[in-house]
Amino acid sequence: MDLGIDLLTSGPHAGVAAIVRMAREAEAMGYAAVWTHERMLYPAGDVAQPPGPPRPLPMYYRTTFEPLDTLSFVAARTTGLRLGTSVLTAPLHHPIPMARRLATLDRFSGGRLVVGLGQGWMRQEYEAAGVPFAQRGPRLEDFVAALRAAWSPDPVSHDGPYYRIPPSHIDPKPHRPGGPQLLVGAAAPAAIDRAARIADGFNPTSMSLARLTAAIDRFRTSAARAGRDPGRLSVVVRAATPITPADLGPGRPFLGGSPDQVAEDLRHLADLAVDHVLFTNVRQPPLDEQLGLLERIKVAADRADLPSKVFDAQTIN
Repeated sequence: MDLGIDLLTSGPHAGVAAIVRMAREAEAMGYAAVWTHERMLYPAGDVAQPPGPPRPLPMYYRTTFEPLDTLSFVAARTTGLRLGTSVLTAPLHHPIPMARRLATLDRFSGGRLVVGLGQGWMRQEYEAAGVPFAQRGPRLEDFVAALRAAWSPDPVSHDGPYYRIPPSHIDPKPHRPGGPQLLVGAAAPAAIDRAARIADGFNPTSMSLARLTAAIDRFRTSAARAGRDPGRLSVVVRAATPITPADLGPGRPFLGGSPDQVAEDLRHLADLAVDHVLFTNVRQPPLDEQLGLLERIKVAADRADLPSKVFDAQTIN
């Protein structure tokens, strides 16, 4: 199992200098990947968001840098870091231009891209994109099929329920045949089953250990039921939790708390054969403090001597 970080593309410290510094210092610390996320817009007023009643979107999302442009910028300023999205809301995009953008980034970075996709949850973003919210699940599935078609040898074609590619040449192709690894983020049972059918890996967000264990078990069981080998599919956990200088007491969230507490939780994920964990500190402390905590997590994780299973962005294809 290796570790990654969510770059400062949202929140009060988001900015070009902070993003580059975090990426470079994460690479120097031995982190394996940096990740971005997507927010199309910040609606005014209340937003339906689980759990709980509609309420304003967290101010954290008021400024969110575009994820692929950010990764392109970071790719030119790092050497070996893998570059991931966790996640792009696929149905808000068209698969042909997205296939070309992703392939371009993958080529310029030397095959370091990992593509995390999801169906999203914010109705206002779907309204802005002109896409029916009720179609988000099946559109994601057809999007993945069209994306894979666009990355296949020319001439390519696809005739799905939502997207059609007439026989065409679509270039550039990704760095390696088959393209980057595709992860799908999911939480609802039907969405997890869909990820197991169509994706190269599962990208759940942090929850209790019991719920996370159940979600990973469902993903692997559904993959086997679909005739796929679960051992060849990755699990990448997004830890959106508070990371604190000192231990948190009773009731602390799984993968939250001090670096030593986080490292202890990583042992449980190693037992679940999780490939990669990426951290985003929901406390959003100043950059120097965030980097210090990330360094302490890496030291504590190395000291814990976790299994050496390494998430390889290119092993699936």
